[in-house]
Amino acid sequence: MGFDFLHPLDQELVAYVQTQSSQNLGSKVVLHTQTDFPDLDKVQIAIVGVLENRGASNQMSEIDLTAIRKEFYSLYPGNWQASIADLGDIRSGDELSDTYFALKTVVAALIKKKIIPFIIGGSQDLTFAMYRAYDNLDQMVNLVSIDSKFDLGKENATDMASSYLTRMIIEEPNNLFNYSVLGYQTYFNPQEEIDLMDKLYFEGYRLGEVTANISITEPVFRDADIVSVDLTSIQTSSSGNFITFTPNGFNGKEICSLARYAGISDKVSLFGIFNHNSSKQESVLIAQIIWYFVEGFQYRSNEYPFSAKDNYFKYIVPLEQEELVFYKSDQTERWWIEVPQIIHSHTKTQKNTLLPCSYEDYLGAINQEIPERWWKMQRKSII
Repeated sequence: MGFDFLHPLDQELVAYVQTQSSQNLGSKVVLHTQTDFPDLDKVQIAIVGVLENRGASNQMSEIDLTAIRKEFYSLYPGNWQASIADLGDIRSGDELSDTYFALKTVVAALIKKKIIPFIIGGSQDLTFAMYRAYDNLDQMVNLVSIDSKFDLGKENATDMASSYLTRMIIEEPNNLFNYSVLGYQTYFNPQEEIDLMDKLYFEGYRLGEVTANISITEPVFRDADIVSVDLTSIQTSSSGNFITFTPNGFNGKEICSLARYAGISDKVSLFGIFNHNSSKQESVLIAQIIWYFVEGFQYRSNEYPFSAKDNYFKYIVPLEQEELVFYKSDQTERWWIEVPQIIHSHTKTQKNTLLPCSYEDYLGAINQEIPERWWKMQRKSII
């Protein structure tokens, strides 16, 4: 199954967890120890550390995830029924490609068992290995990155962490259908990359746009398979990261809200958080990000994929040359818009597509404004 790549938790950490109160998270999580491996048939979310940062040009110090785990296990759970396991760490291989292979194998095995891997890295190029885990799962992939940059570097760049998306686009098999960036900062991105995002009909949301109305990201997460978080997208005053000083970025409340949206999404099957600088301050924030993701997971409504449309209100909005069809859930009051049936040049996407959207998209359509996400989806789907 590929779980041989996982190394058990350090005995010191296990001993720490055992000292926690029965009410703390530490007593609720099943641990991979020197003597025991969790029964995965009883697990819904699996935490996996990846001790690899060679994909970044400015390599961080040696990765230590102990403080994150201690902080997380000392928290108290919400009113949860979610079963969580900590499967330990994937250590760096002889070559960077060896680590990629190990991560890809572990993630694929967990997803096949319908377990959500929560990956804590290392450098963000590990997102590429996570994406490759879907190669044999017969589906196209939507990736959401919480990042200040697009990571669309040159194909032959030595810094994989700043160019992993280019490899996703170029290398076969090409499973990437949509890529969305939340919180990008224009002065960190060359104009040619901004133009390429538009040309590929990918989605970019500027930092100010998201922080002004964070709820606009909910439909984006609802359509995501993978969520990748670059911790340098969080401002230093919230993260405590003074190694990579970030004056502008998401604050602690905002990044936790985004993590909760990701957890709520019925479709998100993989979450990764990267570029941890191993500081005590940042460990506290990461622990809370994990907490909010699990909190969101607890409130999944299982509306994806659609079951019977009898549970949804249908709204038809006539435009000048066509009509837009919206659906509203009578359970959660969330909205979807129908993308017209298109014959695709590949076999991995469905012909009938329902795209998550917002109530504001519906109101805009009434005023004869075509939703931008709907338009981009149409352009991508045409042969």
